[in-house]
Amino acid sequence: MAKCFCDTAKGLRKIKELADYLKIISDENRLKILCLLKDGERCVCHIYEPLDLPQNLISHHLKTLKKAELLHSRKEGKWMFYKRNEEKISQFNVQYLEMVKSKRSQQMIGGQ
Repeated sequence: MAKCFCDTAKGLRKIKELADYLKIISDENRLKILCLLKDGERCVCHIYEPLDLPQNLISHHLKTLKKAELLHSRKEGKWMFYKRNEEKISQFNVQYLEMVKSKRSQQMIGGQ
C-alpha cells in the first residue's frame, strides 16, 4: 500500500505548501488574473481594464501572486508586464493531483 502524503515530515511540508497555494488561488480575482495571463504576458494596464476593479486591489493581488512565485514580472520603461510562472503552477498542480488521487483512480489512469 502506498504511503499517505501525511506520513512523513516532507509530506507534511508539501501539504502546508499546497494549502498555502490553494488559499492564494481560491480568491476569485486572483483566478481572473491567472486566467487573463494564460495566453501570455500582459502589461499591467491590460490587466486592470477587463477586471474593472480598483487599481490598488489589483496591485495587491499581483503582489500576492508574485510573492507566491506564480507570476513573473518585468519593467519596460514606466510599464510593468506580468506573465504566469507555468513551471511553478504545473508543479503545484501535479503535487495536488498526487495528493488527492485515490488508489482506484491511480489504477484507472495507469491501467494497473
